[in-house]
Amino acid sequence: MNKLALLGSIAAFCAISAWGATNQELIQKAKAAGLEPIPTGNALTAYQLKKAKESDLATGYNPKMTKAQIELGKKLYFDPRISSSNLISCNTCHNLALGGVDVVPTAIGAKWQPNTQHLNSPTVYNSVFNMTQFWDGRAHNLGDQAQGPIQNPVEMAAPPTLVVEKITSIPAYVDEFKKAYGNKVKIDFKLIADTIAMFEETLVTPSRYDDFLRGNPKALSKQEQEGLDIFIDKGCIACHTGINLGGSMQPFGVVKPYQFASIGNFKGDANGLVKVPTLRNIAETMPYFHNGQYWDVKDAIKEMGAIQLGINISNEEAKKIETFFQSLTGTKPTIIYPVLPPVTDKTPKPTF
Repeated sequence: MNKLALLGSIAAFCAISAWGATNQELIQKAKAAGLEPIPTGNALTAYQLKKAKESDLATGYNPKMTKAQIELGKKLYFDPRISSSNLISCNTCHNLALGGVDVVPTAIGAKWQPNTQHLNSPTVYNSVFNMTQFWDGRAHNLGDQAQGPIQNPVEMAAPPTLVVEKITSIPAYVDEFKKAYGNKVKIDFKLIADTIAMFEETLVTPSRYDDFLRGNPKALSKQEQEGLDIFIDKGCIACHTGINLGGSMQPFGVVKPYQFASIGNFKGDANGLVKVPTLRNIAETMPYFHNGQYWDVKDAIKEMGAIQLGINISNEEAKKIETFFQSLTGTKPTIIYPVLPPVTDKTPKPTF
């Protein structure tokens, strides 16, 4: 090898070594900023079960997150007959084939009614990692959240008594509840919603980003790592942090008003706080913001910089952050669409 080639090889080696060190420093920087990977294996199972018990899911029974409980929850999640019209299921607005959303600016429910506050459907994927549920944070667990849309007159429009009557009129469902919770089970509205919630707790999507946080520097490309570094340095992690890169309640429009605040007139909770949406699978869950006014995530990034941080995020910086966001697209669990049990002559007929 001639001298010039040798010097080139040494330079390349030094560059690789330096880049490797930078990778490890970024991993530590991300962790120090509060970013956490999704738990894996037994740790994930323990986390899900802990959340189920803390949330009082299946009160009076043992929410072991058994296969029978989860499979029953899946059927209920996909069953449109829980709605008054027999047309709308949980999956209608939180479509598991579309990143857990419906890909429209505002949720559409019973009688084709749009959400009264023009609210966009948040993704159901990874919702187990949220600290609170709904844009205004009014539900603190997935069981409570599941009850809301079912009863809402502009969503599924089904009173609890009607839901219970429908489910208990279907013998196969009664048998599945007994299999899941024992022969003495009392099928009430809370248990139906809690069972849906147990299925939702399994909708977790680990990605290359998690591998990176766990110490694999090759999990993200150089460009994705650069985007992550900018994401941290710009201060985005003030709200988009933790396992879900979001999921807590935070003030909205801190520096200046959101330019589309008048669309829907949503003001957040009583203190003006709004749930921070998860950034996981963000490349699949457009349109963005609570009222779905941005289709290009780069525009959403720049708007957040302006109204939340009081900074200008350039087009180039937004593009780099968008590149990092690609690493947040996770592996979806395999979901086989269930065959639902048939109704009987005792099952209430749909209303429109």
